[in-house]
Amino acid sequence: MAKFQYTKENEEKFQITAKKYPKIDAMLLPALWLVQEQEGWVSPEAMIFVADKIGKQPIEVYEFATFYTMFNLKPIGTYHIELCKTLSCMLMGANNLKKFIKDTIGIEPGQTSADGKFHLSEVECLGACGGAPMFALNGQYHENQTVESLKNLIEECK
Repeated sequence: MAKFQYTKENEEKFQITAKKYPKIDAMLLPALWLVQEQEGWVSPEAMIFVADKIGKQPIEVYEFATFYTMFNLKPIGTYHIELCKTLSCMLMGANNLKKFIKDTIGIEPGQTSADGKFHLSEVECLGACGGAPMFALNGQYHENQTVESLKNLIEECK
């Protein structure tokens, strides 16, 4: 099993960010976020690394990482589609977007496409109810989506 480490750049980011916190163990969220930015997901090896780095037990890091849905606990596709599943988006057509993704890419929420390009997550409110339906693609918000606009974005990703 390969031992996880931050890249030199992420180690520097960790050290700079750590100076903003009164105690190093308060760095749990930013430390895991750096892992996910670096690897695309948070592996068990990375959780052990973070635990050692901030003075927590590995189980405490695991509990934290599994509580927050923003952390991927397994590898996901290159393009991560986070589709809002709350009321405003559902009323405005999010189910049509989900059906289009299933019909064209062949994945359901929680799945990654066979080619490893796309991963679909259904998420709670993304905070853009006035722009429903919406989703995030690799962290960038796309509001007022239609099947046609989604189709165009997916084509750009291919």
